[in-house]
Amino acid sequence: MTSPTGEIYRIDWLPGTDVLHGTCHCGREYTAQDPVEMWEWMLAHPQGHTLDQSQGSSS
Repeated sequence: MTSPTGEIYRIDWLPGTDVLHGTCHCGREYTAQDPVEMWEWMLAHPQGHTLDQSQGSSS
């Protein structure tokens, strides 16, 4: 068994839409329709996690 990293990634589906809302362990939020795009963004931390960059292609 591996040790926990303490990093929590959260992805919520917005009911009635095809939109996913993700929150990285750093607190940055992102919105996308494509689950692959969402996970790529999450796992690319910290790239793409600055406040001046736009969110996913569906926002």
